[in-house]
Amino acid sequence: MTSSAKKLNLNADLGESYGAWRMGDDASLLPLVQSASLACGFHAGDPVTMRQTVAAALAAGVSVGAHPAYPDLQGFGRRSLRCSSDEIYAYVLYQIGALDAFAREQGARLSHVKPHGALSNDACRDRALAATIVGAIKAFDTGLILLAPALSLLAEAGAAAGLAVAAEIFADRTYEDDATLTPRAFPGAVLDDAQRCLAHVEAMLAAGGIVSRHGKILPTPIHSICLHGDGPAAVTTARILREKLAANYGLSPLPGLFA
Repeated sequence: MTSSAKKLNLNADLGESYGAWRMGDDASLLPLVQSASLACGFHAGDPVTMRQTVAAALAAGVSVGAHPAYPDLQGFGRRSLRCSSDEIYAYVLYQIGALDAFAREQGARLSHVKPHGALSNDACRDRALAATIVGAIKAFDTGLILLAPALSLLAEAGAAAGLAVAAEIFADRTYEDDATLTPRAFPGAVLDDAQRCLAHVEAMLAAGGIVSRHGKILPTPIHSICLHGDGPAAVTTARILREKLAANYGLSPLPGLFA
């Protein structure tokens, strides 16, 4: 790798344990990624887990962001809820503020916000919802980066509001021809093999855009690659991706992409 290598970010959704319930292997993933989006108690996580995960991420040199969701612990935030715009605004602002308190306690600040699950999926298709989420982020801190799915209405809303937007693709999810994620209920929508994830990512980077499961290429900048921390092959996939991509890209925390 040379100093002129293009920058790229690997991120994972972490801090999703809750009480006695354990989710994912955060300790193994943190050395492999450059940014982490942490659950804020609405779909997963709790105050103790949030505080501990912030400390672990900062110790690993990983930039920390909020991963706000619908208030849906039982459904892991993967169910769409009917909420007013005032409710969504308050939910997002509340979750960012809660996580930021733990970052500030440890002398750091949040770097980004990445909506979770159904809240993100809904905002990718609903312009008004996207604008509400972005409004809450901007009200909290205009310097926060919005980590949003590439070619989504959520990414468009962030850019329109003047936020720095990092366009994200998913290593372990397939895409439809309109750049939306294939619904999880569809067979093959979730890739659970590290080599298939690597091939999927390499195909999109080579094409310069999202490659749908039908082979359609949708050109877009790609700033960050997400590895879902709850997948059975998450650690293996992260390790392989980091090793392969580091040969051609400068892997950087999200703030480094906009420096």
